[in-house]
Amino acid sequence: MLVVRRCRRIALVWLWLPASLAAQAPGVGLNVYLDCQTRNCDFDHVRRETPFVNWTRERQTSEVHILATSEPTAGGGRAYTVLFIGQARFAGRGDTLRFTTSPTDTDAEVRDRLTRTIHLGIARFAAATDAAPFLRLAYDAPEEARRIVTSAAEDPWNFWTFEIDLEGSFNAQARDLSSALEASVGASRVTDALKVEFGVFGRYSRDRFELEDDEVVTNVRELYSADLLMVWSLGPHWSLGFSVDATRSTFSNYDLSVTGGPALEYNIYPYGESTYRQLAFRYQLEGARFDYQQVTVEGKLEETLPRHSFTVGASFQQPWGEIDAALRGIQYLHDPAVHRIDTFGRVELRLFRGLSFDVSAEFSRIKDQFFLPAQGLTPEEVLLRRRQRETDYSVDLSLGITIRFGSAFANVVNPRMSGGRGEFF
Repeated sequence: MLVVRRCRRIALVWLWLPASLAAQAPGVGLNVYLDCQTRNCDFDHVRRETPFVNWTRERQTSEVHILATSEPTAGGGRAYTVLFIGQARFAGRGDTLRFTTSPTDTDAEVRDRLTRTIHLGIARFAAATDAAPFLRLAYDAPEEARRIVTSAAEDPWNFWTFEIDLEGSFNAQARDLSSALEASVGASRVTDALKVEFGVFGRYSRDRFELEDDEVVTNVRELYSADLLMVWSLGPHWSLGFSVDATRSTFSNYDLSVTGGPALEYNIYPYGESTYRQLAFRYQLEGARFDYQQVTVEGKLEETLPRHSFTVGASFQQPWGEIDAALRGIQYLHDPAVHRIDTFGRVELRLFRGLSFDVSAEFSRIKDQFFLPAQGLTPEEVLLRRRQRETDYSVDLSLGITIRFGSAFANVVNPRMSGGRGEFF
């Protein structure tokens, strides 16, 4: 079914009648807390464009809590979801607005689109404040209507999108020289019924170091990969997929590694709610083919092994904070003792007014390093991270706490001597 919508630009426009309202002393207007958990959130810009509300530093002191999230779309853009949660005198009232951006949109265009969406959402709340007599709605009529295409017959590309990236870097000092080249090509076709993604990636880096005794040390690392993913929708909670990955890596001793097989996933929440909550369980059965650059610790130059994996992934973006967590276990069926368990978690909690806590952690139990070369590593290879070392585990942990007190309002924008976006100061 073809859906046609007009590209409407509706914005709140304030009239500068009493100067005291423009200055926004605390107590005048609406108290709003912006909780932006996505990109293109320019808080300074939003404050400048929205002088008819008081911006608070904590959600507990606000009357409207704005929660903005986003997720990538098929064509390379992003789908934004903005929740407006009423608090205090507006408790029980709320709204949800959504919009989608294009990969060709500039950061400024996305920023302005998000700001207009915020204006629309808080209009119903601002109408009940002292600022109401000085606000009006304006409609900027576009030259052409925007057509939202949902049928392949309406799309000359049949929903296919392509992306090519090429990046190079170069750094030189008196006795050091580093260069790198990275390239990728991707193609995808995403509909409600089927998602297809294909990508090819390559990276080549070279470092040259001249030591004090004029000895020259050169380090070269190469990584090339290709992957294919196909996912069929089986309703609001189930998905059936198939993936294939191929890798060549000097670091991991792979001349060529190919893995692939079917997968089944169940999401407790409907996929339509993925912008703010997900809890998914996935099982995959794969075959794995390895060709090695050097003889491994098990005396192999090539081998084919069956394996299976189970993954649990959770993501919650709520007014009280944000949680992202994942647990994946991989086991090789020829020997159950050969396995790997990876865990990841990131939690950001607003415990109460003025106090927030964040923690992120990664832990891996590694029992599948059968690909390591039998020949030991030289000190040079270890220091330059030219090849992977033997280990039973990997741990990464970070903790943070923020205490905020003082004025509850954040209305004033003053960028003087801030160094700009370059942050030189």
